[in-house]
Amino acid sequence: MSKLADRLRSLSESSGAPIGFHPARREASSPSMLFVVGLSGAHVKEATTVSDVAADAGLIESEGTDARAIKQVVEAAGDAPIGVLVKRVRDKELDELVSLGCDFVVFDIGEEAAILSEKRIGKFLMTEPSLDQGLVRAINSFEVDGVLIGDGDSVITVERLLVSRRFVELLEKPVIMRLPALVTKGELASLWQGGVDGVVSASKHSTEGLTELKKMLGGLPRRTRNARPTAGVMLPRHGAGMVDEEDGHEEESQS
Repeated sequence: MSKLADRLRSLSESSGAPIGFHPARREASSPSMLFVVGLSGAHVKEATTVSDVAADAGLIESEGTDARAIKQVVEAAGDAPIGVLVKRVRDKELDELVSLGCDFVVFDIGEEAAILSEKRIGKFLMTEPSLDQGLVRAINSFEVDGVLIGDGDSVITVERLLVSRRFVELLEKPVIMRLPALVTKGELASLWQGGVDGVVSASKHSTEGLTELKKMLGGLPRRTRNARPTAGVMLPRHGAGMVDEEDGHEEESQS
């Protein structure tokens, strides 16, 4: 089981206020959104940033990082799971990544389909915000642990928030978004309200900035159970365009 996938799954399982008396420490240890540090893989020293800022995971975003560097990054990150962005990865290469201690891989829709049946390592599909809605829904049938929304605007725009909301509503998988830069508390709250499960921020930002981001994530309120936004199902009604499925049932019961 991928540690990152397990932590994402625990977000929904731990949502909502506990019944009875429970240690406050247990509630505080479970965040509302996960924090992933994006690593270049070129400088091993940057991997210590993952542990320095208490990130939930690290992601090596440079393709072709050699095995020696990956191993050093995994060791430097401590208990935090490390993933690697891959392209045209073969079975032998996956064997090596697993043996090096990698927790998950991130790949795009151009990757060979064989990776979907891989059981040895966590799998996250990276896609662009422009992906067709039908294709977004189809991701639900894939054996992947989550979806990473790739590069988009250079800032958190209203359009970017709409895109993230669309993905969350259409997907039954956890959604992680790559941040273009360090964000404000208000911008982060907007992503949280839209149902985003985690964010990726590059290690090129200062340790102080990343630490502040981690602090803001920790300050987000807990999500209520089953609060994830979902897309409504619209049914045609004669002479009245489209209506919500639930409204349709309610009208029938009243007639």
